[in-house]
Amino acid sequence: MVKITDEMKEVSQKSHGWALATVSKEGIPNVIAVGNVKILSENEILLADNFMGKTVKNIKENPEVAAAVWDWDNVLGYQFKGTARIEYSGEMLEEAAAVDMASAKSRKKNLPPEVFAKLLERIPVLKPKAAIIITVKSIYNISPGRRTAGKLLSS
Repeated sequence: MVKITDEMKEVSQKSHGWALATVSKEGIPNVIAVGNVKILSENEILLADNFMGKTVKNIKENPEVAAAVWDWDNVLGYQFKGTARIEYSGEMLEEAAAVDMASAKSRKKNLPPEVFAKLLERIPVLKPKAAIIITVKSIYNISPGRRTAGKLLSS
């Protein structure tokens, strides 16, 4: 059974962003950067949909996705493959809004003031349109190195 470990959660918390890959029904790949993410459980990840037009379209056509997260300071990274679902209301949308708020507070605290000001110019207020929940089916190590890169950790 798949299990997101404490180390993986720690990498997620230290990361400045995730990558989310989807594929359209025509087989055209798409990858986006996602900043507002929360690991919900040992096998679920929540992403706040703030600007995911093409990504949401792809998930509706083909719910199989891959997400990656990394921690450059400790040279660790993980890839999570699974099935995504979209929720437009309810508890998960409220959780996505809470993730957006927590991310904004963290960025204000951790980014240089001039960088945070630029971010606010582009994105004054975030309100998620939906919550994307990935049910993880397999986890791979994507840390650099011959013995680690691409190694299946859990499925």
